[in-house]
Amino acid sequence: MRFPLSLTTNMAGYMVRKKLSGEKRFPLVLMLEPLHACNLTCTGCGRIREYSQSIKEKLSVAECLHAVDECGAPIVSICGGEPMIYPEIGRLVRLILKRNKNIYLCTNGMFIKKKLHEFRATSRFFFNVHLDGMEETHDRCVERDGVFRAAVEGIKAAKQAGFLVCTNTTVFKETDIDELDALFSYLTRLGVDGFMLSPAYCYTAVQETNPQGAAEIFMTRDDVRAKFQQIEKLYHKYKLASSPIYLEFLSGKRELQCTAWGNPTRNVKGWKGPCYLITDQHHATFRDLMDNTPWENYGRGNDPRCDHCMVHCGYEPSAALGVNKKFGDTLKMMMWQMM
Repeated sequence: MRFPLSLTTNMAGYMVRKKLSGEKRFPLVLMLEPLHACNLTCTGCGRIREYSQSIKEKLSVAECLHAVDECGAPIVSICGGEPMIYPEIGRLVRLILKRNKNIYLCTNGMFIKKKLHEFRATSRFFFNVHLDGMEETHDRCVERDGVFRAAVEGIKAAKQAGFLVCTNTTVFKETDIDELDALFSYLTRLGVDGFMLSPAYCYTAVQETNPQGAAEIFMTRDDVRAKFQQIEKLYHKYKLASSPIYLEFLSGKRELQCTAWGNPTRNVKGWKGPCYLITDQHHATFRDLMDNTPWENYGRGNDPRCDHCMVHCGYEPSAALGVNKKFGDTLKMMMWQMM
């Protein structure tokens, strides 16, 4: 199976209960950012720029757990910043797992070996290591030499200890498809359990602070579709964790409606609204985010900031929820999960 049975059954049961209750909007993945501090200054990262004034602030473990309970999503993506430098990351993960949640710990991988003893291997926990290419390319993207090698050593250590590991790759304007092929081939030999893909998105914070750099790396919607039409040759070659519906959207074979509310973000400022990418307001509660955000004002054609966004946190929920559903999609998703 592409994902552990526990994750699949938890997600399926949760979605059935929500739909039977008549809820129109409900979260699938909580994006939990306990801090925004990071040991790197990645070229395309908006967090270290947007939250530069609060970079030293942290959520307490109690605040994090309250967010998990308040949201109720079956999957928690612990991100940041670099969550592995959060002082109580091991304890936080253990307590979230006790709530029967599934966790993706998103990390640059540099501290996995050092902190591996704080975690235990389980089918409900993934290390999600960010890698944007082979060594030279990745180290250039993160603006520091040696990061790729440290991340690979972390992956090797985690796999040897029995952990599930996936990787997340951002596709930029100059991303070389053959290099992605080489990267996934190499990581497959290391035993990596799946590969996530998402096109680079233009954070407002990056564009405002470095407009020339933003123009060089970020893509328009047409750019994304041209790039992912080239990437199609990798879809069946490797164990991609991106759904076939989302990949069809990226390749231009179909349209999807953004469901950003499916992946709400909680950080040191509150519940980030409307989405992971755009900050118009920080809400004090999850309910306020869901009930008092004018969702109809966002999305392609409604807000120019949304016109070129095709990022997974906005559109993967659409695929999972059957938005813009076509005949055969259910069978396609089932077959993909079983592969």
